[in-house]
Amino acid sequence: MPIRPILRYPHPGLKTVCAPVTVFDSSLTALAEDLLATMRAAPGVGITAAHIGVFSRVTVLELDKADGVRLYFNPHITWFSKETMDHTEGSVSMPGATDEVTRPRAIRFRYQDAEGAVHEDGAEDFLAICIQHEVDQLDGIFWLQRLSRLKRDRLVKKWEKAQG
Repeated sequence: MPIRPILRYPHPGLKTVCAPVTVFDSSLTALAEDLLATMRAAPGVGITAAHIGVFSRVTVLELDKADGVRLYFNPHITWFSKETMDHTEGSVSMPGATDEVTRPRAIRFRYQDAEGAVHEDGAEDFLAICIQHEVDQLDGIFWLQRLSRLKRDRLVKKWEKAQG
């Protein structure tokens, strides 16, 4: 489970739409394990394969140790609630930069497991926010794009200054 280098904002790979996973084998499991190790080292609660430059629809979440690790292959959101919530978001690709994003409070989604079996599930609150955030990344939408232009410009300027 090597820790992989994480693409840093504004790397163009963070705008890449990821391809569906079509082969469910030991290399996919190894990629998920590498993602988990990389996410924990970052640290973060979610990561996609795109964050390490592998443009496949793979997401790993670990919101807390008690809930365990969640692996989603080819996740796709099928329904969004009208009710929204605000939550502070950031990215392992832009460490230290956070801002408040408004997203639907609840979702329904479809995904595959490590063997390729299809599942449908629902999520609310923090889990729903995290899944939306990571699916956005798989779709080439970096979280900053969910901010107003003013908030985004201020945050990018502050982050770039901190990078030296």
